[in-house]
Amino acid sequence: MDLTALLLSRIQFAFTITFHIIFPSFTIGLAMWLSLLEALRLATGRPVYRTLFDFWLKIFGLTFGLGTVSGIVMAFQFGTNWSIHAKMAGPIQGPLLMYETFTAFMLEATFLGVVIFGRNRVSPWFYWFSTAMLALGTTLSAFWIMANNSWMQVPVGYVMENGAFVPNDWTKILVNSVLWSRFPHMLFASYLTGAFCVAATGAWYVLRNEYHAEARIMLRMGLGLAAVVMPVQLFFGHLCGEYVNTYQQSKMAAIEGRWNDEKPASEVLIAWPDVKNRRNLFAITLPAPLGSLIDADSLTAGEAGLNSIPEQDWPPVLIPFFAFRIMVGCGLIMVGLAWLGSYLGFRHRLQRNRLLLWSIFLSFPLPFIAILTGWFTAEVGRQPWVVYGVLRTADALTPFLTTRAATTSLAIFCTAYAFIFVFGTFYIYRLIRVGPAGRLFEAPRIALPNRPMSLADTSLLQESSRAGAGE
Repeated sequence: MDLTALLLSRIQFAFTITFHIIFPSFTIGLAMWLSLLEALRLATGRPVYRTLFDFWLKIFGLTFGLGTVSGIVMAFQFGTNWSIHAKMAGPIQGPLLMYETFTAFMLEATFLGVVIFGRNRVSPWFYWFSTAMLALGTTLSAFWIMANNSWMQVPVGYVMENGAFVPNDWTKILVNSVLWSRFPHMLFASYLTGAFCVAATGAWYVLRNEYHAEARIMLRMGLGLAAVVMPVQLFFGHLCGEYVNTYQQSKMAAIEGRWNDEKPASEVLIAWPDVKNRRNLFAITLPAPLGSLIDADSLTAGEAGLNSIPEQDWPPVLIPFFAFRIMVGCGLIMVGLAWLGSYLGFRHRLQRNRLLLWSIFLSFPLPFIAILTGWFTAEVGRQPWVVYGVLRTADALTPFLTTRAATTSLAIFCTAYAFIFVFGTFYIYRLIRVGPAGRLFEAPRIALPNRPMSLADTSLLQESSRAGAGE
């Protein structure tokens, strides 16, 4: 086995999934936001909701496209770099990816076309229905991906046949406590991402004294949604911790920086794990039984330490230890901003508090950082297993993969993804800079869904304008 190719393949997969997850986590929350705006427009008839809808639809369309492009290579990597994993886990993971295509992608592709092209072609209620189906499609996509990943975290409902994981109980695969803790946790994280990006945009416009009505709605609704969602998100985060404590003791020991078995256990708030000497430096620790209470909802439960686990089964301790604390720290900051901002907004004092407005504006990276560090905790903490407890990452690598091939593909992906990210970020900034008071998004009547570039065809736009003037 080429150990360098193994390392490069792990870096490549980590890089591509880190880059890709930014876009789906944003579009899932944004799709729900668009559906809510359209519902409010129908219920109240206020033009401001239509203005906001068209503004965020442009951003949604761009990020949705970037997420689709960046996600294409994810499935290919299973075949190119991880062919043993694909061969062994294909009977389970293949159908799960197929279900995503037949449910999520079908809904997204169909109703995104209606949302972009159908404003003047369908009734108002069906247009809102299309936005709801678009939101449902993004949610189903998250579900199937989390079902796939949760099976890798805690494999259930299978038997081994001819060296492959063959499903023998789909109920266990799709209805289990691990999936139904992790899927809502990811879903609400996406809602928080959308809410904080909307609130941060509103805060920016308030600070610049622009788009007053739109900015107030974005600021208050974004913070209000975040204030409601954050407690629910913390609850499901706790449930995720319980499954880790039950099924992945090496990951939990690394997260907690716990070296020795404890009963009841203490809780390390912050430290520097000295892996070589198996101890924590500069540790700030809460006394027992707080560790048992947090991890196992018990005052007397015993917690495993890394010293009781074979070292070859340890994850890289530093990454899950610090990633988990960064995730929790971002979450606590978001709780404070959402609750304080919502309270001041209710008292009509938010727009006069420039320090808080700046804090809200600068908070837009926090949900992305929390999602990424949460994934680092889950995925790096799972190591050295790709399918926990039954298939090691080193054994899942394509046997004939060379260092040269892995280096070439990694360089190509880094270059392509860097270009995509720079272009996407710049264009989103341009859209936000123009603001929600720009021209409403109206697809020309003669623009066709099977010709998406017709939206940018100047001659069609001029012809459509002349046709509208003639009417």
